[in-house]
Amino acid sequence: MIVRRDVLKGVASGASLLLSSSAFAQMQAQPEQPTPFQQNMVLDLARSFAKSPFKSSPTDMPEGLGNLNYDQYVGLRYRREKLIWADDKVGFVIEPLHRGFIFNSHMVIHLVESGLSRRLAYNAADFEFGSVKPPQNVPDMGFSGFRVLVPREGKLAEVAIFQGASFFKAHAPGQAYGVQARGLSLKTADPRGEEFPQFKAVWIEKPTLASNALVVHALLDSESVAGAYRFTIRPGEAVIIDTEFTLAPRASVENVGIASMSATSISSPLDRRRPDDVRPTIADVNGLQMNTGKDEWIWRPVTNRQTLQISSFVDDKPKGFGFLVRNRDPEAYEDDEQKWETRPSLWIEPLSEFGAGVVNLTEIPAESDTNSNCIAYWRPKGGLTAGVETSWAYRQFWCWDPPSQPPLLRVTESRGGRGGAKRRRFIVAFSGDALADPQGLRDIKPALTAGPGSIASVRTYLYRDRKTYRVVFELDPGAETQSEIRLVLQADGKPVSETWLYRWTP
Repeated sequence: MIVRRDVLKGVASGASLLLSSSAFAQMQAQPEQPTPFQQNMVLDLARSFAKSPFKSSPTDMPEGLGNLNYDQYVGLRYRREKLIWADDKVGFVIEPLHRGFIFNSHMVIHLVESGLSRRLAYNAADFEFGSVKPPQNVPDMGFSGFRVLVPREGKLAEVAIFQGASFFKAHAPGQAYGVQARGLSLKTADPRGEEFPQFKAVWIEKPTLASNALVVHALLDSESVAGAYRFTIRPGEAVIIDTEFTLAPRASVENVGIASMSATSISSPLDRRRPDDVRPTIADVNGLQMNTGKDEWIWRPVTNRQTLQISSFVDDKPKGFGFLVRNRDPEAYEDDEQKWETRPSLWIEPLSEFGAGVVNLTEIPAESDTNSNCIAYWRPKGGLTAGVETSWAYRQFWCWDPPSQPPLLRVTESRGGRGGAKRRRFIVAFSGDALADPQGLRDIKPALTAGPGSIASVRTYLYRDRKTYRVVFELDPGAETQSEIRLVLQADGKPVSETWLYRWTP
């Protein structure tokens, strides 16, 4: 059982240590010089950055390190004896990550202990270089990010990684990495180009063993927005990450994504884009779950599309949403190396009121299973206004199953294929313990609509021994090129299942 905890409160109040972007630059030149640290410093920095023109982090690389391939890059590892806090028995270990491959941007790493911050200096001698020739006389080139590890069964187990722009990801014990989060999404799928904010610097507080929590502060910056973040990471049977942040926009941005996440879906039973593949399903996640402000539970499968698709689900004060894995059967994936069935679900619960807006889902055509082609986030109504700060807080559950579950029949299978007379046939299966009771749910009827287009040939099958209710139907799109389909099971005129939504496109 996942235990919910209250959000950790901020650092004790005190005089703000005002710090400008120019003072920050000077501070970086003294990696070994400890300086006082308070949480307000990061927000002061974000405000200072927002008042100045944007400057991207350095991406230039020393000779021999700028064109590494993946295999070469993964051989660059921080030496085990150099790992941060490995011998201090504080419950967490930090592994700084080398720059290279596609991770050329510079992240500044600070370590905070007893109220003092010290910048971690790069030293080539701290790394193993594998098949790459170790560089000579390399200046302090910083890092690309860091891993978070915890002692587990006599070994160090990786639980989270922060690397690349504002990307980070985590996984529960026994899982492989899959869905990834972003600190912020800006202008996603905009024809004029997406903007990728980056974490320019982080301050990692040295934890205590009793706390079982790692606090990471981060300075985010981009062409349009600067921001101050505070992550509280708690590993357990799920990895819980509380994210609290304030944004200071340089410019107004309409398309902004809060609690953003991205995942891969290349082939699924709904859309077999790669029929000549031994794997029946190639996907990090199976769908997008939403619990609306009116307490409606919605399941929207995600698929690989022929054309870019953007779906917006209007809501007010949402209670939660996230990319989930519902099919954990290895035979559904048949991939002994990638093990898609072990990927984490990522569930978001607001800790501050999200207000009015939309859950935005973008599905991008993709050919490679290295592409994160499905993106979801909360898009607040009105976006961001230049010079107007906004603050947000939410909790992430990186888990096998989310702590919040629909008290209804859940969708456990979605399949699509060719029907008769240019129609598309769909199978949607709902499951739940209530179906096993012969005296339980009776007179179940599917409420099924499509528009544009029409529904034909609806058939239902109840299997109480399998706790499953299947709906088989065909969509006649006519001359239309897309249709929004909605399906919910009802009994006595009331919903007894979550709502299945899907947009059909050729």
